[in-house]
Amino acid sequence: MGTRHEISLLPPEADLARADSLAREIFSDVANKWAFLIIEFLGQRTMRFTELRREVGGISHKMLTQNLRMLERNGLVERTVHPSIPPRVEYTLTEAGQGLRGVVDGMCGWTQRYLGHIEQSRRTFGD
Repeated sequence: MGTRHEISLLPPEADLARADSLAREIFSDVANKWAFLIIEFLGQRTMRFTELRREVGGISHKMLTQNLRMLERNGLVERTVHPSIPPRVEYTLTEAGQGLRGVVDGMCGWTQRYLGHIEQSRRTFGD
């Protein structure tokens, strides 16, 4: 939801319950390995479907399509169809998608920083 300071800066009419519910929905949608990889690659540059599929590696056509549609539905990816024969379709991150990429990068940085600690804890726990 945010820190107390962040919440205090919100206008009085802000619907925190609705925002929290929406955040849970979006994070549930994007919290998968494919969405994170798609966000990372599209954050580097605009890409066509086939080049994105090649960059992500190991993702099926169907899974890439589903994830791109979900990201587009949530306003994180913009799909542009260029009128040519055959039609050329490109995908790029929106401003909101770029913002989420920063969060994803932060999570990856956190993982790298605490990798040894996490691995040691898992060994101790018995995983």
